[in-house]
Amino acid sequence: MELDEFLSKFGIKFETLEAEERKTLMGWLENLSRKQISLEDVKNYIRQMVDSVAKELCEYELPKKKDIFLKARLRNYLLLLDFLTAPEKAKKSLENYLKNIKL
Repeated sequence: MELDEFLSKFGIKFETLEAEERKTLMGWLENLSRKQISLEDVKNYIRQMVDSVAKELCEYELPKKKDIFLKARLRNYLLLLDFLTAPEKAKKSLENYLKNIKL
């Protein structure tokens, strides 16, 4: 399936996407072509989305509805990232704790 054909199913044209959206889409297409998406790929994508939403929130005079929507998106991305990184953080904390134990 061609990219334009795929996007048209959602009423989207590649040309109308913003630069950040194009970059994200191309990154996901690259990952999909590998047939396997890693957990690290998902974490990196979420980090990119957090940065993107944070930049949008820095705009002055956002409409109230958009401001609320962006804050909700940001909170969801941050919660998801915390969920995905919790095992790593727990492991590092345990390792640090065990390093500090004097026998």
